[in-house]
Amino acid sequence: MKTKKTTTARARSKYTDYKVKEPMELMEFLAAMMPQASRTKLKSLLTKRIVYVDNQITTQYNFPLKPGMKVQISRNKSTNAFHHKLMKIVYEDAYLLVIEKEPGLLSVKSEREKERTAQTILTEYLRQKKRTGKAYVVHRLDRDTSGLMMFAKDEQTQHSLRDNWHYFVTDRRYIAVVNGAMEKDAGDVTSWLTDRNTYVASNPQDDGGQMAVTHYKTIKRGNGYSLVEVRLETGRKNQIRVHMADLGHPVVGDGRYGIDDSNPLKRLGLHAYRLCFRHPVTNELLKFETPYPASFKKLFVAHPETADKKKDERK
Repeated sequence: MKTKKTTTARARSKYTDYKVKEPMELMEFLAAMMPQASRTKLKSLLTKRIVYVDNQITTQYNFPLKPGMKVQISRNKSTNAFHHKLMKIVYEDAYLLVIEKEPGLLSVKSEREKERTAQTILTEYLRQKKRTGKAYVVHRLDRDTSGLMMFAKDEQTQHSLRDNWHYFVTDRRYIAVVNGAMEKDAGDVTSWLTDRNTYVASNPQDDGGQMAVTHYKTIKRGNGYSLVEVRLETGRKNQIRVHMADLGHPVVGDGRYGIDDSNPLKRLGLHAYRLCFRHPVTNELLKFETPYPASFKKLFVAHPETADKKKDERK
C-alpha cells in the first residue's frame, strides 16, 4: 500500500517549483531561473501551456508576478493540452479565457442554433479539469468573423466585465476587407441601430435605436477592394457590417448587407485582431493581437497581367 507521503512526493516531482521574491514579468523571471535556456525555448514553455502561476496555466509572457507567488513548470509536456480546429486559447488564468476563433464557429448558442459553439467547447475543456467548470459569455463575434474574444470563468467576473465594459475594455480593433476604393483615408460613422431580428436597421437620426460609433482608417486600396482598420467605440450587433454598408463599401462576403454576390475570400472579410482590457481582478492592462488572415493580403497582390500592363506603360 502506498503511503500518503510517497504519493505526495511523486505528485510534486511532476513540477519544477520556483518562488517569486520580487516583482517582475513572467518572461524575465523564467530567464533568471533558467539562464541556460534561450528566449525561444522559454516562449515555447508558455505556448505549450505548461507554466503555472499560483496553480493556474499562464501563457502571457508579460504576466506581472508579485512576491510570494509560486511559479511551476510541468514536466508533463502534454498537461492540459487544448486542441480544436476552429479555435485556440491564447490566454488563461483563474478568471478569464482569451481565444482566437476561426470563421464558421458560433460564439454562443441561440434559440434557433443548437450546434456546438465556442462557449460549449470551452465549457467541456474546463469541466475536464474541474467538474463544475463553465465558460461565461462576455461579448460575441459573428459566426463568420474570426479573431479574438474573451470568456469569464465565473459569473462574478462576467458581470463585472459586462457592467463596466467601457472601463475595462480599452481598445478593440478589427481588420475589414470591403468592396470598392474607400474615398477617405480615415473617418467616423455614427448612427442609431435597431435590431429587426433578421437584420439591423441603421438611421443617421435618433429614432429610438442604440447609438453606434465606428472609427475607421484605410490601410490600402487595390483590385477593387480596400483594407480597413476599424475601431469600435460602441459594440452593437453587426455594427461594423452595417456601418461599412452605410458608407457604400460593404464587407466582402457579407450576404446580408452586401451589394453583390461576389466573395473571393469564401468567408466574411472581418477579423478581430486587437483586444486590450484591464483585468477585472488585478486591474493589470492586458494586450492581445493576432495577424489578419493571409487570404486578406492576397486580394491586394497585383495580378500578373496587371503588372505587365503597368510595366509596358512605363516603357
